[in-house]
Amino acid sequence: MADRWLVFGLGNPGDQYAKTRHNIGQMVVNYLASNSKFTAHKSRTEIADIRIAGASVSLAKSKLYMNESGAPCKALADFYKVSVDNLIVIHDELDLPFNTIRVKQGGGDNGHNGLKDITMHFGGANYYRVRMGIGRPAGPQDPADYVLKPFASTEKKELEDFIARGAQAVERLIESGLMQAQQEFN
Repeated sequence: MADRWLVFGLGNPGDQYAKTRHNIGQMVVNYLASNSKFTAHKSRTEIADIRIAGASVSLAKSKLYMNESGAPCKALADFYKVSVDNLIVIHDELDLPFNTIRVKQGGGDNGHNGLKDITMHFGGANYYRVRMGIGRPAGPQDPADYVLKPFASTEKKELEDFIARGAQAVERLIESGLMQAQQEFN
């Protein structure tokens, strides 16, 4: 497969958000880029280029907040001429238990403002997603506050492996396609 892929990790910029549940998408992108360096791009992103299964892959993180992810993602896709068929968005998912991964193409945004903004800018939702389960808060905590909190100490013990499996899901999706990735990770 010789086409370029764009892998966009959702999250918020800044050190205060770097280790929060909402930034799990950026954590996976950082893991994938472990042997590469991120550089600033005019699309208001930071990018690192790698290869997966012979394909050129641009890993990206927005410099804007989560709910403004669409414009930078679309600008980068346009710059590299990446079609929606080669776009993978990695994001946190409240409705999946922590440490659960689901790979899919298309679907609704389930109230996720980052996905909502990307869907709006691309004029549709038919891009790939690697959904990283963070679970719902216990008790009356507002989900909007919960996603901006760091992982619990019990979760931190499994976090490194969870991030590595998210990266493997991205690699499998590029190498072998949606069905194979779903069979392995869903």
